[in-house]
Amino acid sequence: MPKTALLLSVMVLGGCELLQPPGEDPVLAKLDALERRMQVVERVVQNQSLVNLTQQVNALERSDAAVQGRVEELEHNATTTADRQRQLYADLDARIRELEAAVQASKARGVLDGGTLSPGQLPVPGGSDRDNYQAAFELLKQQRYEPAAMAFKQFLVTFPDSELADNAQYWLAESHYVTQKFNEALTEFGVVLSKYPRSRKVADALLKIGYCNYEIKDWAAAREALSRVQAEYPETTAARLAGQRLSRMGEEGV
Repeated sequence: MPKTALLLSVMVLGGCELLQPPGEDPVLAKLDALERRMQVVERVVQNQSLVNLTQQVNALERSDAAVQGRVEELEHNATTTADRQRQLYADLDARIRELEAAVQASKARGVLDGGTLSPGQLPVPGGSDRDNYQAAFELLKQQRYEPAAMAFKQFLVTFPDSELADNAQYWLAESHYVTQKFNEALTEFGVVLSKYPRSRKVADALLKIGYCNYEIKDWAAAREALSRVQAEYPETTAARLAGQRLSRMGEEGV
């Protein structure tokens, strides 16, 4: 081929390559298409993940709400059950107290109506100091002196700090005195003086000490006690009675 023809052929081929735009390269077009598809897929995947996460969060929130509702229901049931149990306990406790009070009252009536009282037994077991003092005093008024003495003695053991203890001690001594147990009465009246020196029963106890000594024929001790009553508690009934007994002793020459 002549050089001129060869040169023309080369130029024609080169011109064709220069005239084809780079963007229309099939390989590049396929790469661009693949890139766009990849981006679309990534967006879809990303959007789907967000949807799934949203759904999971919503499901968890619903589950939490259900659990919270159940917890509140259980708490309400527990509170209701506790309130009911407390009410049942209060009702049962009140009924037991009523039964105990009825039993105690029955026992007290039994003793007061002629029943027996064992040593160490209160006339109203489980009752207050005032209840038992009154029951013991009723026995004394019924002239049931031995049970009265037992009741007052147990009262003093059970309620040593009661404001009625000095009275109980005096009536314990008195229950011995009226049954002519003068030595025992003398001892118990002496306790009134030594243990309850500020009691209103001191003057009467001192008078009875004089009476007890008179009965056991201890004239000197009797005269001393009766004279003390007159000197320490003038203008009282005890002083008047002490004077009468001293006059009697003078008439008797003792």
